[in-house]
Parts: sequence; C-alpha cells; structure tokens
Amino acid sequence: MAVERRLFGPSLAHLAAPVATTGRDGYDLIIDLAETAGGQDRPVLRLEVFGSGDVTGGICDAAAARQSAEFVARLDGVAVGRARPAVSSGLRVSRILDELLVGAISLIIQVVNRFFDGTLGPVAERPAEQRPPSGILRAYLPFAAAALSSRLGRKRANHWQVAYRLIDGPGVAETGRLDGAAYTVLADDGARFYADPFVFEHDGRHYLFVEEFPYCTGRGVISVSVLDEDGRFGVPEVVLEEPHHLSYPQIVAEDGEIYMIPESGSAHEVVLYRAARFPDRWERQAVLIAGRNLNDMTLLRSEGTYWLFGTERYGKGNPSDTMVVYHAPALEGPWTPHRLNPITIDRAGARPGGAFTRRDGRTFLPVQDCSRIYGGGLGLMELVRLDETAVVFGPVVPVGSGPAWARAGTHTLNRQGRLEVVDSCG
Repeated sequence: MAVERRLFGPSLAHLAAPVATTGRDGYDLIIDLAETAGGQDRPVLRLEVFGSGDVTGGICDAAAARQSAEFVARLDGVAVGRARPAVSSGLRVSRILDELLVGAISLIIQVVNRFFDGTLGPVAERPAEQRPPSGILRAYLPFAAAALSSRLGRKRANHWQVAYRLIDGPGVAETGRLDGAAYTVLADDGARFYADPFVFEHDGRHYLFVEEFPYCTGRGVISVSVLDEDGRFGVPEVVLEEPHHLSYPQIVAEDGEIYMIPESGSAHEVVLYRAARFPDRWERQAVLIAGRNLNDMTLLRSEGTYWLFGTERYGKGNPSDTMVVYHAPALEGPWTPHRLNPITIDRAGARPGGAFTRRDGRTFLPVQDCSRIYGGGLGLMELVRLDETAVVFGPVVPVGSGPAWARAGTHTLNRQGRLEVVDSCG
C-alpha cells in the first residue's frame, strides 16, 4: 500500500481519527461501524460483510483477492439494505479498496435516506458470501504475475466491436437470448474502436450512432453511419466532439426536434444537444444536470414526467454500480434528484446498457453486468414502480448467449424497427 500511495497518490484506505462525541441526546439514529454502541435506547445501524461485523478486515481480504464483497446494512439486527459494489480489474489494491469503501458509504447514505423518509423496510435474508483467505501478499503476487503475463500477450487492453442485424419479429429484448439471425460487425481500421450503439429512424432511413474511440487520442467522440440500400453500414463519420470524452449517444425526438443526450461524465455534466442539421450538426441546447459524474443517463417518458436513469461515480468509487434517478416536468428541466437516491448499489443491475423497451404493457431496462469485469454481460430488468416516492425494479434476468453474437459479453442493446444493435468487448 505504501508503494501504491507513492505511485498513484492517497486513497481512502487509511486510518481516520475517532469521531468525537458530546453525548447522545437528540440523536435519532446511531451509525456504529466499530461494534461499540451496545445497550442503546435508539436505533443502531451497522454493516456486515461476509457475514461478519469486521468490515475493515473483510474489505481488505476482498481487495487482496481482487474481488467484490456484498455489504448488508442491519438496523437493530434486521437486514434493511444491501450493496454489491463493482471493482476494477488490474493490479492496484488501493483502487479496489476505494471502490469497496465507497460502496459501503453509498449503502449507508441509501439506508439513512430511507430511514428519515419513513420508507425503510426489511430486505430478504440470504446466505453470506464466503470470505476469501486473509493476506495481501498471498493473493497479490500470483495475481500480479498472471496479469503481467496476460498484458504482455495481447495488443490492446480493450477492443470493442459494434454489430447489427435486420430482423422481423422478436429480438433479444423479447427472447432474452442472442439467437436467431447472425449479426454483422461494423468494421474498424484497428486504430479505433466503436461502442455504445444507438439507432434512430428518420425520414425512412436508419442511422447508427456510436462512440468512436481513436487510440491515439484516448478520448471518445460521437460518430454516425447510414444504412445503405444493401442493408450495410459504412465507415462512421464524426458528428460531435468535445474537449472531454463522449459516449452513449442516446437520440430522442421531441416536438419536431431531434436531440442527443451523450454521456459526458468526466466533464461532470449531462448536456442536451439539438440537431441543427440532422444527423451531422449538433448544438448545445441545455445543461440538464451539472456538478455530478453521471454515466449512461437513459431517458424515459412516463405519464407526463421525464426521467433519467444512470449511475453516479462518487469520488473514488466505481462508475458502474450506483444507480441514481432524476425527474423533470420537461425535457430541458428543471431536473430534480429522486428523494431516495441512490436507488441501488449493484454491480449487476445499476448501469444502463441501452434505451428502455416496452413489451405487452411492461417496461424493461437493459443493464450492464459488471460482476466479473466491465462489459462482462447484459441483463434486463423490469421497471415495476416509478414515481416521486419510489423506484422499484424486478430482478435482473441475464441475456443468454447464442450463435448470433459469439463474443465474450454484451454491453449495449438497442433496437428501432427492424434494426437491432449490440456491442461487446473481446
């Protein structure tokens, strides 16, 4: 840890001074992370990891083993919240420690919000995860050797690919599987990758918007290609570029105008762009949300209200595990954070992976499964309740593999009309 601190700077994983207390009069809730608040006459909130109150030890063991951990929040012994943070792949123990610690903090924020909102209730009990063996060096050295060997043996750490197909009838959102007609890969020249595909139909033509990531710049831009008469897409052309990274180009139509809401989390803003000339000229229309690191914000219009779903990166936390929701009376706002944010902390069911879909009167959101690695898979969650007092999703149903797209994992799923698009890494 000392070596990593010198190389990469400080992390959250350092001992903090005990918080001074001046008595407990007037307290409504006690948060006890050291298991020292016994015999209290007020509710006590504690965390568990691997079935134990030894949160510090459990986090250290999980980080050393390069794995996540499930945190359980208990109010007077009753389970009232659960968090499953995502962790980064790689050698840095300090980064994983930060991500786990931020996940634990996010769970406390979630539970405290619900406690004072009067909506906190029990969650289902389930068996605790098995705790990995203790000892950073024991786990670190074999992992470091394997990771170094893997890196030396490959040219690119990440090479995403977009693929598309024209189909009639049910697609992946309906069948839950990557079967049926085979996808066609959107070719690249090896100097860049394409990812985050969104499709939009306009004046009888299909447009494919993607994140284009040139390796030489290390910064994403938004590009577009048009489906030709032979049912194929050509080389995408850049249509939107900023000094910061752009991705996830969701396209929406509203009152005769066409808009784009790309991801610009690194700039700490969510921006609405208007097509001054579709599809190749875009102007900044409005900053919808400022001062937040929000990822893959996905629009839903429901019963006269506009909603944005995405993940928020808190400090040194992971960008893919903490869902937040915003709502507004109009597309340009004002946008208000949901009173119960964060909605969920779940590595397999928080970060959107495409636009909402509707089926038989039900609404589903594609979500990224980052349990093993970012881009490791995709699932579908049904939205069962949405209003200003609650956001409730059903369980994640994983998208099954199939011969139509034989890749390591699926990361994005979108469809408009007959055109269905996916992407994956590897």
